[in-house]
Amino acid sequence: MGERLLHLADQRATERLAEDIAVMLRAGDVLALSGELGAGKSTFARALIRAVADDPDLDVPSPTFTLVQSYELRLTIAHFDLYRITDPDELAELGFDEAVATGVVLVEWPERAGNMLPERAIHLTIAEGETADARTVHIRAPDQTIARIDRTLAARAFLDASGFEGVQRRFLLGDASSRAYERLVADGASPFILMNAPAQPDGPIIRDGKPYSRIAHLAEDVRPFVAMAKWLKSKGFSAPDIRADDLEQGFLIVENLGSEGLLDPSGAPIEERYTAAVEALAQLHVTPVPGALPVGSETYHLPAYDLGAMQIEVELLVDWYLAHERGTPPSATEREDYITLWRQAIASLEGSEAHVVLRDYHSPNLIWRGDREGVDRLGIIDFQDAMLGPTAYDVASIVQDARVTIEKPMADRLVAAYVAARHGLGPFDEPAFRRALALMQAQRGSKILGIFIRLKQRDGKPGYLRHLPRMRSYVAEALRHPDLAELRSWYETAGVFGPGAGDDQQA
Repeated sequence: MGERLLHLADQRATERLAEDIAVMLRAGDVLALSGELGAGKSTFARALIRAVADDPDLDVPSPTFTLVQSYELRLTIAHFDLYRITDPDELAELGFDEAVATGVVLVEWPERAGNMLPERAIHLTIAEGETADARTVHIRAPDQTIARIDRTLAARAFLDASGFEGVQRRFLLGDASSRAYERLVADGASPFILMNAPAQPDGPIIRDGKPYSRIAHLAEDVRPFVAMAKWLKSKGFSAPDIRADDLEQGFLIVENLGSEGLLDPSGAPIEERYTAAVEALAQLHVTPVPGALPVGSETYHLPAYDLGAMQIEVELLVDWYLAHERGTPPSATEREDYITLWRQAIASLEGSEAHVVLRDYHSPNLIWRGDREGVDRLGIIDFQDAMLGPTAYDVASIVQDARVTIEKPMADRLVAAYVAARHGLGPFDEPAFRRALALMQAQRGSKILGIFIRLKQRDGKPGYLRHLPRMRSYVAEALRHPDLAELRSWYETAGVFGPGAGDDQQA
């Protein structure tokens, strides 16, 4: 267990601590709030619930008489006040265990819960400070949770030191990595985003003394993002301006490019916006390739999307997806044949057109700015994993969007729009591009099928499973290319496109 002692100058500081805790909360967290009457437990709880709701005027009544008050927000929150219970067994009737299992739980007067609190609970004891409004807060929690609390407090210190004192923090999103994003709200506006990206590799050592992230050339800190953001902006593309950074800790304050995306209110793709996205790629692919990029006092060079990176990515399908789909892992022979086929396919790309590969060029990472012109209409917000590789890869990303179904007729029109734009910008080998596109679609789709299973099984993120049927369909379509017939035969024999029920319906 770890402990921290915080000194808060006034009620606003107590509310700000609640906001700082709110952005790091995850389902399963239990906050046990102790202190004398009037110490500030309800003040803290109310501020935390309003921060999660992103509603400063939300009615948060005290559960003193109801004993529990529930809120269906970004996270389900159950607020318990145990002052009036006489026996811990009463918690079962209040649905305490279910609340702990499904959401976030706040408990005032937790000492009356007996041994009902889980060992992972975060204990906050609030006491009076040196002045009438001041408070001290003693926090006790498991070491991993203390690390999360230290991280959110470090983010607050970074904001204060960067001229954002007292700004409201609101959870925006977390992604498939360890990165998280917050809206920074001041005077009712949110012109900036906090990127919270602790430096760390992705997973354990797996090959040649390296973790997966180093073999696949994934960013392990914020430096690649900073370098690429500045380069993209210098070439006229709409990447976020960086207002402040802490490269060592992995904090960035970046411009908020907006919230309108490429989808309509029903979640369907808007073809005009996707067309603008492929035309922006065409413009990117005739821009001179960057050399050394300055970042802080250092320089950064884009890594190559090489055989090792592509190979480790497609291995995710046999290492994670196939056992999930079939119920049994691949045999040694199956795995060896698969790897050999992909090694040959990837080698065939040698000599293909190469440029910047942004790597995650699809709807969640593109912002629509309809009041702008040209490439400025498209805000690009995710490029820290950029490499130098086949130009076809990012075209594959957008025309086979992992998060939204792009029907084949529309995908064909998008590819045609890209091809037309490239022909209009100079010499372009269309047949070579189309072959590389099919290969990159199959490679990327195979990788994503494996990643989505890994996210569930290793990282406890089952929500991505709902995208499996779409990705299977995309891969099957890509493998129809005649040059990929041997790969297609392996996939069909191995049962990659098998019944596919599994967990698809559990997300």
